[in-house]
Amino acid sequence: MEFKLVERGTDYFAFEYKKDGEVLAEITWNQRDGIMDMTHTFVSPQLRGQGVAKKLLEKAAEYAREHNYKMNPICSYVVAEFQKGEYDDVKA
Repeated sequence: MEFKLVERGTDYFAFEYKKDGEVLAEITWNQRDGIMDMTHTFVSPQLRGQGVAKKLLEKAAEYAREHNYKMNPICSYVVAEFQKGEYDDVKA
């Protein structure tokens, strides 16, 4: 499964997985001053239970590390994952 980085608007980005033109999984954020405000995570019912949301978050965290960005957890999934301490190095 490959996640594609897409720009959806001014300072609005996502990693998404599409199949047959349909977005089946995505993690979105607003970019501001080196901060990624993580606003939404979605995984379609057909992909749930396969760790796809975690893979999306890992991809976003990898992107943040590569660009020396910090991540501000807003979406409930990202908030819950950040509470585990695994992403302290990128937490805003």
